[in-house]
Amino acid sequence: MARPRVAFDLNDVVEMKKPHPCGTNRWKIIRMGADIRIKCQGCGHSVMMPRSEFNRKIKKVVANGQPKDDES
Repeated sequence: MARPRVAFDLNDVVEMKKPHPCGTNRWKIIRMGADIRIKCQGCGHSVMMPRSEFNRKIKKVVANGQPKDDES
């Protein structure tokens, strides 16, 4: 059975399935593309991983990043 996709965007704070060794489980998305770079909110360590791996390891979005400006 396929897991539903979690919608995420740049600067969102996400929770991963497994905590970082420093004990924190909150990560901020700092780069998006074919690869995604996330930064630990506890110790500041950053990790880059392929989008497919990130989609498997993400649990939920904890906080949304900056709101998008509508050009109307």
